[in-house]
Amino acid sequence: MRILLAASLLFAELAIAQFVAEPTNFTTKTGHAGINVRYKEVPTGICEQNPNVKSYSGFADVSENEHIFFWFFEARNVDPTTAPLTIWINGGPGSSSMIGLFQELGPCGIDYDGAVYNNPYAWNNISNMIFIDQPTTTGLSYSIPVPGYTDANSGDLVSLPNATCPDYADPTTCGTYNVYNTTLTANSTTAAAPNFYLTLQAFTGAFPQYSSNGVYFTTESYGGHYAPVFSRYILEQNELNTTGTAPIDLRAVLIGNGWYDPILQYQAYYNYTSNYSTQVHQGGNDYGIHYNASIDSYVYNAIYGAHNCLDQLLDCNSYPYATNTSDGTGNQVCSAADNFCYNMVEYPYDIVFGRDEYDIRYLTPDPFPYTFYVDYLNNATVQAAIGAYTNFSESSSITSTAFGSTGDDAREIGVRAAVDHSPSHLSKYTDAHSIADYNCNGYGIEAFSETLSNIPGYTNGSAGFANISSSDGIVHGQVKSAGKFSFVRIYESGHEVPFYQPLVSLEMVNRTIHGMDIATGEVMVSDSYITEGPVISDFVNGNKTVTFDIIPLNATYNTTTNQPNPPYDAASTIPEDGGSDGKLMTRHERVMLDAEKAKKRSADVPWQFGKRITTKKGRAALFEDSMGARRKHRHGHAWSGEL
Repeated sequence: MRILLAASLLFAELAIAQFVAEPTNFTTKTGHAGINVRYKEVPTGICEQNPNVKSYSGFADVSENEHIFFWFFEARNVDPTTAPLTIWINGGPGSSSMIGLFQELGPCGIDYDGAVYNNPYAWNNISNMIFIDQPTTTGLSYSIPVPGYTDANSGDLVSLPNATCPDYADPTTCGTYNVYNTTLTANSTTAAAPNFYLTLQAFTGAFPQYSSNGVYFTTESYGGHYAPVFSRYILEQNELNTTGTAPIDLRAVLIGNGWYDPILQYQAYYNYTSNYSTQVHQGGNDYGIHYNASIDSYVYNAIYGAHNCLDQLLDCNSYPYATNTSDGTGNQVCSAADNFCYNMVEYPYDIVFGRDEYDIRYLTPDPFPYTFYVDYLNNATVQAAIGAYTNFSESSSITSTAFGSTGDDAREIGVRAAVDHSPSHLSKYTDAHSIADYNCNGYGIEAFSETLSNIPGYTNGSAGFANISSSDGIVHGQVKSAGKFSFVRIYESGHEVPFYQPLVSLEMVNRTIHGMDIATGEVMVSDSYITEGPVISDFVNGNKTVTFDIIPLNATYNTTTNQPNPPYDAASTIPEDGGSDGKLMTRHERVMLDAEKAKKRSADVPWQFGKRITTKKGRAALFEDSMGARRKHRHGHAWSGEL
């Protein structure tokens, strides 16, 4: 879903103090649509460890001041000239796809000591992979690079005449950043589609050998907005067949924990956190972490009370998305609705429980997935190797502010129609969610899937949930499929599924590429294919992996036990809440606390808005936008101080 942003609006892009030299020694090619591509072959060991697997990074220069960064990896275990091309983008809006590369499904990760390690479950095992930072100013994509520092009092970016950090500046804030200009990035999902398309035109034209066997589009979080709209745009451009362009052979779309329809998904926060059945809702999550009666009532009213969240979202979505209104009223209404719904409906969970929105099993700060790659990408040697021209940060405040100005997050933007239309043009369309993810939780995603009207067999009760078989013999989730459309539930996973459940993630992608069913990988999918099982999933995860102490930043995650690996320093734990003797409990004692004890952790006191959440590097925080309202953004991860 969205990321929580913090600190300064005019300058929140910093990660590490360092001026970045203008990159040199690019190879330049002209791709389709006349777009220049500047790239480097990345040395083995920077990420990919196999010397026989080539990697390229660089920029598609889609306009004079818009340079879209990409990082490409050849397929490892199949001939890259006959392998398909799989695209990955993160969400946000404004979240870097380096999140996906280093934390989830790329060839490598970075450990606590800053060392590169191989990812045996990398998706380039089976496909060519391209990671794209979009729109402009996201990640390593840039508009106009400027040297600058952050003013200690205002938090604003102060430009410098050259790459010298003055004595009066905090040296940790000096660096090379994008000029703060929101007109140099997209301000909506629809506005971002053309440059994404041009980036694909550029890359496939410059490297035609890597996309000869189809293109697969994968994403997560705000990708629930991006992927349907971008895919529709690609299909429309294919039909136009403009001179100088080439058709993009888009075959399938996979979206993890997507943000599709705010009208449904803001309501789903109540479903996920409530343990009280109403005439409208059946509430609860698998981990027994629910509001008490008073807070439950408060949040319910914040959604359904007169002129509250739902009414404001309906008002917002009554304005035409494509045209808005000449005086900008639609944008103002939608931005205000999103701010209200976040503050009054979504954000209380953070305050009441102090848990990670992306994985409610963990208190904040949550060390998973690992964020050590942020420092790695701000290393001068690494930046030179990949051609970076700005400091790296996980998320862009420029982009998030631009999208916030149009209220894009609060708009449905034609996502449902795009998804309904796509299965007739694609070989597969897969929609997945993680049980431990509050941010884009399964109630909202499943509710969205049930509103689709062009998928015979899915919404009429014919399709049911079937277990997903994996090569390790463990059932990691369930799938409900009808024809080319699948809805997936993944067990014991936070927001970024490939980090928590790497094997089943890889196998789902592999099955999709080969046109096989998600459930078994043994049945060729046809329009008449339907999974058999209960129409409503009857699986309950249980709370055995819920933690009740802060997990240290150097902890590692075990994808077999679905828990942190032992041991870790007992001194880093905290006393159990409410303990009279202040006893330090071990992780193993805490994770086995029963559901009743977990439920008692619901707060009985009102929360206070306006308090910044204490966060670790790379996780959620808050910031004040130009209207003075908190804004949260959906991406697949959050930032630290760099945004």
